[in-house]
Amino acid sequence: MSSKNTTHLPPLDLSGWSKLPAVLMVIGGVLSIAGLAIRPAEFGFSWLLAFMFYYSIALGALFIVMVHHLTDAGWSVGIRRFSEHLASLLFPWLAILFLPILILSKQIYSWLTLNPDTNNLVAAKLPVFTCTGFIVASAIFFGVWWLLTSQLSRWSLEQDQTGAAECTRKLRFYSGWGIVAFALTLSASGVLWMKSLQYQWFSAMHGVYFFSGCAWAGLATVYVISAVLLRQGTLASVLQKNYFYFIGVLLLGFTLLSAYTEFAQYFVVWNANVPEETFWYLIRERGNWWTLSLILIFGKCFIPFFILLPEKIKMNFKVIIPLCLWIWLMHALDLAFNILPARHNNGYPLHWLWLPLGCLMLMGGFLATIFVKKFNAHPPYPQRDPRLLEAMGVSQNVVRDLVDAQTSGGSR
Repeated sequence: MSSKNTTHLPPLDLSGWSKLPAVLMVIGGVLSIAGLAIRPAEFGFSWLLAFMFYYSIALGALFIVMVHHLTDAGWSVGIRRFSEHLASLLFPWLAILFLPILILSKQIYSWLTLNPDTNNLVAAKLPVFTCTGFIVASAIFFGVWWLLTSQLSRWSLEQDQTGAAECTRKLRFYSGWGIVAFALTLSASGVLWMKSLQYQWFSAMHGVYFFSGCAWAGLATVYVISAVLLRQGTLASVLQKNYFYFIGVLLLGFTLLSAYTEFAQYFVVWNANVPEETFWYLIRERGNWWTLSLILIFGKCFIPFFILLPEKIKMNFKVIIPLCLWIWLMHALDLAFNILPARHNNGYPLHWLWLPLGCLMLMGGFLATIFVKKFNAHPPYPQRDPRLLEAMGVSQNVVRDLVDAQTSGGSR
């Protein structure tokens, strides 16, 4: 499906969808409050799952923005601005949504209630495995993300106004050291907030595994938003047919990376056969966790892989948009597979399923409202990006020829 054919279609009527975030917040808020009142610990795990889902998408968007500046790509100009808005949700909005996790941390993380004098595994991770260490480390993560997202957004908007080369240099500068800080904070936060739920477990692959999931879910989100904005005509001038092919190729690549890292983690742990490591997988063979593991093997790897293989399919919205929704589902289930067995060792009690769904609805409605406000407050795409003409499909040589012709004509 080409961008030209898409723009000939009438815009979607999104008026009925404008109330959806508010509806989600109301329903999700009622369910979340009920869960908190009934069983705070259950609510804490459900809230952590929802937080990690949206947090990983925001990190994936931040990665896309920095890669755009580091590679100086032309095709990604059109997706840059709303990716910046997605990334800027990391601070302060996701930081605010992290507060319930801090408040309920002792009910979520068992190591906060253990005595390091009698537990060598906790003692080996001091001073991070303390209440103060947990707060300080979390504050550092959000501080780094605030600095990165605020500066990338600041200089991007400044570039719209002035088009100065200094703006481009600043964006590349922050992306240069930011990609290193991104890798460190993403890995460390994934370990501290998610893997440490079962602190006895060790995995050298976990950082890369979590990164692949963040980029995978982030790309799926970018594809859906790009397709909707193209249909509305908002990004029609900067999105060409092959740009969706590029996003599809990246989706395919991160599908393979995610599958590889997850299999490699399992392969290394199982072959080492160390009880301190294998127990993590043994728990996930009990009850309905075994069923979920099989769903993830096929749903997270094989189904997306075979769908994304054909070249033309990557540009077919009728196929890829439902696939992106499927990727969201698989990503959420994968996070649940990592988080919830720490509380429910023998399988997840399905009568509690309404609680994580409520937390996801509440956070999703809240963050969607913030995102839409940010998007409406600024131009939908960079106005003076050095690669803007390339993104529009205009040759720089044609522009120079026109300028030369006008100059020579005026001199006569």
